[in-house]
Amino acid sequence: MERLIEFATQHYYLVAAWVITLALLLWTEKRKAGKSVSPAEATRLINKEDGVVLDIRQRKEWDSGHIAGAHHIPFAELDRRLNELEKFRDRPIIVVCNLGQIAGSAVKKLKAAGYDQVVRLSGGMTEWKAQNMPIVK
Repeated sequence: MERLIEFATQHYYLVAAWVITLALLLWTEKRKAGKSVSPAEATRLINKEDGVVLDIRQRKEWDSGHIAGAHHIPFAELDRRLNELEKFRDRPIIVVCNLGQIAGSAVKKLKAAGYDQVVRLSGGMTEWKAQNMPIVK
């Protein structure tokens, strides 16, 4: 620990560059991923604002359990099947993947296609299951 403090004081410019790089990386990743909602907030959007769940996981993962009423479009097919979501353009869309990481890219694609009310489920289906929320098999 003493050596770390000694290094930081002698090479403050390197430490500052590292901190700035880390901050920029975190900011970029946060911005790329889009707004996220918790499972409780997602439930509120579904029940109160007629939100739509879009599950972008692979078929095998979908078959193992999904949110009731969710629409399944695997991420690899999203560009080709965007027209299936046209009827939900004015409703909140909650994008769900396994861990909440790929959903950010899907949110970005949907926003570029003109969907304004798109969010991702924070933690994905893993978090949904961890909070003992209902799933359909």
